Amino acid sequence: MAETPRVSLADVTPAIALGPLDGRYRSAVAPLVDYLSEAALNRDRVHVEVEWLIHLTSQSVLPGAGPLSAEQQAALRKIVTDFDGNSVRELAEIEAVTVHDVKAVEYYIGRRLEDIGIDHLKAMVHFGCTSEDINNLSYAVGIKGAVEQAWLPAARSLVAQISDMAEANRDVPMLSRTHGQPATPTTLGKELAVTAHRLTRQLERIARTEYLGKINGATGTYAAHYASVPGADWQAVSKGFVEGLGLTWNPLTTQIESHDWQAELYADIARFNRILHNVCTDIWSYISIGYFAQIPVEGATGSSTMPHKVNPIRFENAEANLEISNGLLDTLAATLVTSRWQRDLTDSSSQRNIGVAFGHSILAISNVAKGLERLDVPAEVLAADLDQNWEVLGEAIQMVMRAEAIAGVEGMDNPYERLKDLTRGHRVDAERMKEFVSGLGLSAEAEARLLALTPGSYTGIANQLVDHLK
Repeated sequence: MAETPRVSLADVTPAIALGPLDGRYRSAVAPLVDYLSEAALNRDRVHVEVEWLIHLTSQSVLPGAGPLSAEQQAALRKIVTDFDGNSVRELAEIEAVTVHDVKAVEYYIGRRLEDIGIDHLKAMVHFGCTSEDINNLSYAVGIKGAVEQAWLPAARSLVAQISDMAEANRDVPMLSRTHGQPATPTTLGKELAVTAHRLTRQLERIARTEYLGKINGATGTYAAHYASVPGADWQAVSKGFVEGLGLTWNPLTTQIESHDWQAELYADIARFNRILHNVCTDIWSYISIGYFAQIPVEGATGSSTMPHKVNPIRFENAEANLEISNGLLDTLAATLVTSRWQRDLTDSSSQRNIGVAFGHSILAISNVAKGLERLDVPAEVLAADLDQNWEVLGEAIQMVMRAEAIAGVEGMDNPYERLKDLTRGHRVDAERMKEFVSGLGLSAEAEARLLALTPGSYTGIANQLVDHLK
């Protein structure tokens, strides 16, 4: 099915907004409006209804309703591509009478058939459909568009930004802090690479999402279809239509498509969010100990009373929005997989919050990206911290002693205990550590190797591990 440019719906929402996503943060979430807003849902409903009419006529499924001309098909699709603020208002007026959103869409399309020269096909609009046939496909089309055209590009851009930082800092040694305590050194680049790798795995899962859809009637049995046109292969018609929308056909449903794919998607996005939340808290903590310096924004105020402060507000804002996003995503994932018997309407109310869940996630991604742009790495601060913690070489020394003992060198007994006595609860400087090493009785080669070791050089192959991002 041909894709043609559509009118943007970004300016349809009223200026006075109840929620922050449509108010304060509107610019950050604007890319989602064309996919997950109420207006976008209605446009996608029109899209599905129009394509169903074209599909039925193109396949000559109903006797007496053969293929439309290319001009008529183009005119029908123009109803979708021209959908704008006036369309939203007209639909609202129709719905005020029908008190039914999908029925309003049916009438909205019906009004336009006479001008196209196919007024006699008005009965084919919404043929054989229950409202959920249209809704499930419309949501799937909208969510797929939001993920592929808005959320994934933003998330991938952020991960690429983190990957670039990892590459730039691959050789910058940094003290690790397992359990918050000084530990075996690493490099800043390697730690950033860990983050990028984790996030990339989630993006790959999200990119493989299956977007399911169905169009099979009131309880998924094609009963009305076969009652009206018994000679058609309705499963083939259904499958071809759903796949033509770019979705995966679900052959077994009740009145609703089961929404399991949505629950899977939201769990994956929530996991991405949680990893990103961990990134925020770690960077916030590194800022607090001086491992990252924030580049001030000219004219910006950090604190209303303390002029020296540059607060890590981007990461704090992101934390809050990730938590809100996950609260909604978790609720959607848990709620949407359950439906009483063949249908209840809990999913209808729940799904209206999909855009909000995505909005808070994409807002967080935007904030993290902006926060990372304003970070500088004061390598001298990281180096000074390493130089204050020579005791972290205790691990290397005891392992060399173990290797020496295995090789037959005498006097290498109880290496762990000897290093524990030296380092636990004590600050050990370079001179004291070298003195200890020199008195161990190591082989000349092992002693020289340890005497050359410093906290800043004890990073293993941390810098090489960054290459796994390529």
